[in-house]
Amino acid sequence: MPSLKALLQTALLPVGQTAYVWGGGWNEEDTGAGEEARTLGVSPGWKEFADRIPASYDHKQYRYQIHDGLDCSGYVGWVIYNALETENGRDGYVYSSTDAASIYASLGFGEYLPKEQVTDWRPGDVASMSGHVWLCLGTCGDGSVLLVHSSPPGVRICGTLQSGKSSDATLLAEELMREHYPDWYERFPDCSVKESYLTSAGQMRWNEETLPDAKAMQALTAEELSRLLFP
Repeated sequence: MPSLKALLQTALLPVGQTAYVWGGGWNEEDTGAGEEARTLGVSPGWKEFADRIPASYDHKQYRYQIHDGLDCSGYVGWVIYNALETENGRDGYVYSSTDAASIYASLGFGEYLPKEQVTDWRPGDVASMSGHVWLCLGTCGDGSVLLVHSSPPGVRICGTLQSGKSSDATLLAEELMREHYPDWYERFPDCSVKESYLTSAGQMRWNEETLPDAKAMQALTAEELSRLLFP
């Protein structure tokens, strides 16, 4: 059954084995969800391609190889499809990254707040900023945020910097990627994103009707959630 826990567990499935590919997850017309984003499970083709890319991977050379990986909106759309749907081929959830969070709210999935009104970040929150969309994995003790997204070079766990320096979230992201995705981490050790991720993004927070949170995961810190998702 759909749940916030299932969403978060699903979000981790492509981590460390899926490259960032511009247009990945979209259809050939570039108008909505493609075949992979409307299919349950991780596409074997993603890992096959990701295993071949070197540390010098330049995603710009692979634009629109849509079956080989995922871009940011393709990734989030795939996660939501796999969290909500029970069969392949139904309407998908891939939308413009800039507007995705507000569109999901308009579909009745949760409440949307524009960036000026966002006051905190909780596990499962969908964040849309100009040209990017990502999923929150919780807030650390120092206020930095752990997140998962598809951003060059691929689907990975990252933490927001604090004043341009390492934070609890970047250190936690590095620990998780190094321990659980060592092959990926060896090639792509960077696990940080700018702190502007927290000030430039609108937020959609799931409602109980769409994704019940019986385990009270939204109340967990990033550290607590990581121990639950990576026992």
